[in-house]
Amino acid sequence: MQNKEQTTQEKILYAAKAEFLEKGFPKASLRTIVKEAGVTTGALYGYYGSKEALFDALVEECYTHFLSAYRNALDDFDRLPIEQQPERMSTVSQACLEELLLYMFNHREAFHLLLLCSEGTHYSSMKEELVQLEVNATHRYYLVLEKLGTPAPQIDPRLEHILVTG
Repeated sequence: MQNKEQTTQEKILYAAKAEFLEKGFPKASLRTIVKEAGVTTGALYGYYGSKEALFDALVEECYTHFLSAYRNALDDFDRLPIEQQPERMSTVSQACLEELLLYMFNHREAFHLLLLCSEGTHYSSMKEELVQLEVNATHRYYLVLEKLGTPAPQIDPRLEHILVTG
């Protein structure tokens, strides 16, 4: 739904988003993007030096914000006195989850691109990055529980990865 008031850059981004959503990063065509945007290849390369840079323009801000917010929530929890962590875990987790889900909802297309269309980019590892952050946080929490006199059960690392991924 382009209009005449759109800038060249906006036309490129609009066409790129549609192409990446339809075909995913690997199969998306810069020729199709240029054609749909109604611009020259030179115009596209004037703004974005590569297909990767164009994809970055569509998702980088959301990717960075999401991972940063998640890391901050984990760090904030780690900074709580260990005696408070067990009683606060549920409320802290719920607040973080609500914040992140609302952010994803408000940026649905970017997260669709990140989670379903990013194969072939460094963003394709986003889910695994989140899993690893959670596994590491869980291991830190096990140490807290041990200090409080409640040893955590030993869980097979493969099972732990499956559970966290789920």
